[in-house]
Amino acid sequence: MRDILKQMIYEDIGFEDITTNALIPEGIEAQGKIITKEKGVIAGIDTVNCLLDEFGVRKSFNKKDGDKLEINDIIMEIEGDARVILSLERTILNFLMRMSGIATLTYNTLQQIRVVNKNVILACTRKTTPGLQIFEKNAVKIGGGDTHRFRLDDCVLIKDNHIEIVGNVKEALIRAKQNVSFTKKVEIEVETLEDTIHASKNGADIILLDNMGPDKIKEVLSSLEAINLRNNVLIEASGGINPENIIDYAKTSVDIISAGYLTHSAKALDLSLEITLK
Repeated sequence: MRDILKQMIYEDIGFEDITTNALIPEGIEAQGKIITKEKGVIAGIDTVNCLLDEFGVRKSFNKKDGDKLEINDIIMEIEGDARVILSLERTILNFLMRMSGIATLTYNTLQQIRVVNKNVILACTRKTTPGLQIFEKNAVKIGGGDTHRFRLDDCVLIKDNHIEIVGNVKEALIRAKQNVSFTKKVEIEVETLEDTIHASKNGADIILLDNMGPDKIKEVLSSLEAINLRNNVLIEASGGINPENIIDYAKTSVDIISAGYLTHSAKALDLSLEITLK
């Protein structure tokens, strides 16, 4: 993770920060503070801490990952070489703003759905920024959500394209059970009640109801209960879920709601760095 962040810094700097190096003499010490300009949940502190260590910037933190922020809260204070701080400024702020935006959206969404469903798990998806997946999913976790799969090796997730090639739900589950360690859960994506029933009867640990509206999901859950299959599996709703309809999905009594917008559409939290001479 540290290498990824260092690469971000060096990509931003290029050969040198020509503005800073032209204006600021070597050896000048500066101090600064990162301030929040809106309410939210902070995320990315632990990662930025490692990055500042890497570049020899001294720091003290007033907030930790997961803390709630009010306007004008001082998140951290830093001091060190002025050239270094100025060159790191934008990348550090961009990272904190991005991760805090995801954590804030996750937290706020969770508070909304908890009103109608106290037990539902709110999860993200793999609709993340390449290279930043581990950070973005961790931001969801900091906001109170579930990371779902970090990577493809976390668990089996049989999707519609897998089923299309294999042939059917039953055969896909048989192959997964035969070829994957018992330590891995098996999840399968379905689009119909018939396939939901096949999945429950053939060993799925988790069934993902893909692109089903709330009314259809209620119908599916009711049918599973009627034939004593509801308690066999965890039921996840995913696909087409957005801030306007997520409450309706929470009311269906599914076990998990996964929403791609937590990562791909989160608004960055507005933060700023104020620097002065030491």
